[in-house]
Amino acid sequence: MAQPNWNLLHRDTQAVRVAVERSQYGENSEALYLTSGYVQPSAEAGARRFAGEEEGYTYARAGNPTVTSFEQRLAALEATEAAVSTSSGMAALLMMCMGLLKAGDHVVCSQSMFGSTIKLIGSDMAKFGVESTFVSQTDLAAWQAALRPNTKLLLAETPTNPLTEVCDIAALTEIAHQAGALLAVDNCFATPALQRPAELGADLVIHSGTKYLDGQGRVMAGAICCSQQLVDEKFIPVLKSCGMTLAPFNAWVVLKGMETLDIRMRAQSERAHQLALWLESHPGVARVYYPGLPSHPQHELAMRQMSGLGGAVVAFDVKGDSPELARTNAFQVLDSMQLLSLSTNLGDTKTLCAHPASTSHGRLSEAQRQAAGVGQGLIRVAVGLEHLDDIKADLERGLSLI
Repeated sequence: MAQPNWNLLHRDTQAVRVAVERSQYGENSEALYLTSGYVQPSAEAGARRFAGEEEGYTYARAGNPTVTSFEQRLAALEATEAAVSTSSGMAALLMMCMGLLKAGDHVVCSQSMFGSTIKLIGSDMAKFGVESTFVSQTDLAAWQAALRPNTKLLLAETPTNPLTEVCDIAALTEIAHQAGALLAVDNCFATPALQRPAELGADLVIHSGTKYLDGQGRVMAGAICCSQQLVDEKFIPVLKSCGMTLAPFNAWVVLKGMETLDIRMRAQSERAHQLALWLESHPGVARVYYPGLPSHPQHELAMRQMSGLGGAVVAFDVKGDSPELARTNAFQVLDSMQLLSLSTNLGDTKTLCAHPASTSHGRLSEAQRQAAGVGQGLIRVAVGLEHLDDIKADLERGLSLI
């Protein structure tokens, strides 16, 4: 039975069907290939495969059929030519840096990105001579002004973690390309179910498959979606040398999770929107951050870029006259929960709540946290699939005491 042309199918169908061809056994569910090595048909064929002159698997660090299925499916959903997988989302960012950058190169990065990303770009890569400038996520003039002759990469995350700031992908693409640089967009929060950065011009799309692609908090995974040329020339060599390899079992779990991605993202986004409206009217809440609210500064842009939905993550500041009191009140809300999970992960079918200032952004300096807008009273809620009334009631338990 011949393979269909995946590009002609709808996204929902791609999420269920794109994979490598079935084995001789005709399995309907994608096979899980647990092997670290591959038997070569001949010494000559093995030599050609290891030299990259012939397609074929050689060693699990460099490729696996289950992993290939995950990569093909994600590339189809993101509308890119190819994808390369990694062991985690941060491993994908590291692979991108190692594949594209060298000493003396310059990166312009949003100051509102995930805390570990800021540490990677601003501190870890700096040890190897890569320069960086951090700018306001939403200020296009600041991105433009930060460009240098040695700028090679612009890196944004939209919506951001945790304040859900939204950047104009098409405008950043134009700025990057006019400078001869590439634009990379972290699409973890929106996923291809709500947003396709490549269709707006982005050169690379970064994923932590640990989050919504899996959807149930079971395994870690990461990926870069981009052109086939970048995969072949920039990232596969790094993968073979450094081994940021996605395990076949993890690939298989995320592959199955992607089958329900669209359904989950829409259901969780609807709950998040209703929760954001409720929080916005709560007397214990100072401010709510959610792209689906008209009060969000980039609301109109988000609705255009994100298929009319605001995503499944809501952040809010509890009231407090000082940073110390705000932190105390935030901890009170989190410690009063009986149903929701106090966890720094996101993308689960279970609602997860976190205090970014002491967890995901805890390794940053106070100045960096302030620049990112992460205060001590901030709580991030990754909304799951529980009944909305139960989610509200569990948060109300602590909020009512403020």
